[in-house]
Amino acid sequence: MLKILLKNTKVVNENQIFETDILLEGDLITRIDTDISDDTAEIIDMNGDYVLPGVIDDQVHFREPGLTHKGDIATESKAAIAGGITTYMEQPNTNPQTTTIEKLEEKFAMGAKSSFANYSFLFGGTNDNLEELKRLDKNACSGVKLFLGSSTGNMLVDDEEVLEKIFRNTEMVISAHCEDEGTIRANMEKYRKKYGDNIPIKSHPLIRSEEACYLSSSKAISLAKKTGARLHVFHLSTGIETALFTNKIPLEEKKITSEVCIHHLWFSDEDYAEKGTLIKWNPAVKTKSDREKLWEALLDDRIDVVATDHAPHTLEEKNNPYTKAPSGGPLVQHALQAMLQKEKEGKIDLTKIVEKMCHNPAKLFDIDRRGFVKEGYYADLVQVNRNSNEHVEKSNVLYKCGWSPFEGTTFDSKVVRTFINGHLAYENGNFSNEKNAKRLTFNR
Repeated sequence: MLKILLKNTKVVNENQIFETDILLEGDLITRIDTDISDDTAEIIDMNGDYVLPGVIDDQVHFREPGLTHKGDIATESKAAIAGGITTYMEQPNTNPQTTTIEKLEEKFAMGAKSSFANYSFLFGGTNDNLEELKRLDKNACSGVKLFLGSSTGNMLVDDEEVLEKIFRNTEMVISAHCEDEGTIRANMEKYRKKYGDNIPIKSHPLIRSEEACYLSSSKAISLAKKTGARLHVFHLSTGIETALFTNKIPLEEKKITSEVCIHHLWFSDEDYAEKGTLIKWNPAVKTKSDREKLWEALLDDRIDVVATDHAPHTLEEKNNPYTKAPSGGPLVQHALQAMLQKEKEGKIDLTKIVEKMCHNPAKLFDIDRRGFVKEGYYADLVQVNRNSNEHVEKSNVLYKCGWSPFEGTTFDSKVVRTFINGHLAYENGNFSNEKNAKRLTFNR
């Protein structure tokens, strides 16, 4: 069994930062202690760098199958591990969609073949697949995804009777995209009358408005309270929505949780002038005030998780006029660096970053032995140098789409190494040819 001894680390884990050594044996962390010695282990000197649990991203779109000109499991998972993300949960709106157990297992087969990071997939709920959802084992995948706003194909769940039945008929976490479709359509009609097909990008947060988000989020939360369902609201984008969530009880006791994404913490509507459709997301990036309130809710624990909603499109697609440019952008490579930059600016503590990006996703989705630096846990670890600048430019962007909304940004930290299940998968810009990723397992 391969042994690796990590010397001279500063571990960030469970609200503590401490100097220690870490012994990895096979897939697992077997010992955490000072001055470990083992003559049979390969020794790696971490030079006093910080070691974090691998980041768990609960929301990505890796575009496979069917949309692989934008990205695929191999390319995007490599970019993820370069950014310290060791585990991801991929969304069901591919082509074909992941709305049957058969298609779900086909995706797992793709992950087993191609993924460089640990993987799971969400099962997509629709207006007409309730019986298939009932057959799904609660430990089969990371959870159920519902689009309560516009989506590709038939994935918009707008039949209220079916929606309530879905909430009543699964023990799994229901992750929801919440935007009110009627409000968005009415707003779009108003702006089309005003601008025709030349709607300016700055109108995006007014079309996919605060009202549209709040109406849908509050409705989903009311339904979860009525049915007792376990609801996780994806990518909050407005300050008003944060009042719908509580910080009065521990995460383990919450039935209703929430997430914020990197782009809603980093950008505001003032950035549309420079970035244009490159920062067109659904839900939209909104005002500076919304961004500040999202930060407040993240720090006081009304928001539980930070994720990416990584969703690549080609530059050709994104450079279309507003009405034709798709929503979404690539983020997994720089998400951790973005949060570490905010830590350097005094916005958030390092231990809080680890809580929101590592510990809480593991707890929320009941993931088996991941998200922490603990003996007996899988050795998913990230070494971060906090004093090494990295400038983002096209030449070092790893996504298949070849661009990043962070181009031109210089981060004051760098991911040095990433370990996946005890295997050194990434080191200083180089990737191992061996894959040691695993399908996630759950304790539900």
